[in-house]
Amino acid sequence: MSAVLTPPPIWTFGAVGAAAALLNVAPGPRSLARWAAVGYRRLRERTAPDMSASAGATATWTLYPEHGTMQDPQQRAAFHEAFSRALAFAGDQARSAGIQVHVTHHTITGEYTDHAQTISVHVPKGLVGQPARVVDTLAGEFASFGALMPVEPEPVPAVIERGPGWVALDDGRHAATARITAWPDATGGDLMPKMLLGHDGDRSLAVLYRPLPTGQSRRSAKWQHAASEAFVTDKVKQDSHDLASSTTHGALVQGATLVDIDAYLTVWGDSPEAVTDARWQASLMADRNRLRLDWLTGQQHRAHVMTTPHGASTRKGAIL
Repeated sequence: MSAVLTPPPIWTFGAVGAAAALLNVAPGPRSLARWAAVGYRRLRERTAPDMSASAGATATWTLYPEHGTMQDPQQRAAFHEAFSRALAFAGDQARSAGIQVHVTHHTITGEYTDHAQTISVHVPKGLVGQPARVVDTLAGEFASFGALMPVEPEPVPAVIERGPGWVALDDGRHAATARITAWPDATGGDLMPKMLLGHDGDRSLAVLYRPLPTGQSRRSAKWQHAASEAFVTDKVKQDSHDLASSTTHGALVQGATLVDIDAYLTVWGDSPEAVTDARWQASLMADRNRLRLDWLTGQQHRAHVMTTPHGASTRKGAIL
């Protein structure tokens, strides 16, 4: 009680004032505390190990669906449904979550647009007794999508120079990578053509899927519903959560599973000015399509790996 009644020493007011200044004085779009956090993160990540060097079995194939699959709405919907079933099948290959499916799409714009895509599967070490058997089983599942050919990914290009929001690689290219942090609620499934086709410049899009087993998906959905009821006081927001949980419940009844998704977009250029302009055009494209991009300030020296097949073995929770 005496400690409560005794007024604090005078230096505590100075400490509180200094903390308030660090949090609120903003010389630019960020506060001083934010700049300090970004600087610490850069220093920490310069000495971070390779994030894609996880032990386990990894396989990569080039995937070419039938011609016109992504342009025709009906064929595209059928392809997405088949891919969802394949993710559910992949999640049920182990009792606990861990199998990762990584899909990359690359467009190279020249006299004509060259489009290529790969699909990779990573099974962490110790997750299953025979990871090669799981990889072969999933290869048979993905072979139903189109022409599937094994491929050895090229080595990851090394970063030789860093700039504000871009990196220069040893193959002469410049890159800037963003994490897609928000997807539109209602789409026609044609985001990939909008993001990769019909523009000037090279782009790469990658999506990392982490499907959950059926039992774990049901438990996760149950706890999400319980948490939304317990901690959400806004009635409208609670109703929106109820709609989402009912949709999730229906999908789980139909045999689907919950999937953790991370998506990344990389723009390429021959010079810093070119990649900066490509980054601006990508931001405009994201605004038109209701996407939200996080350009990963201070992390570009590792983020470009996520749009290569080597990102398949990225650990859950890795800082990018």
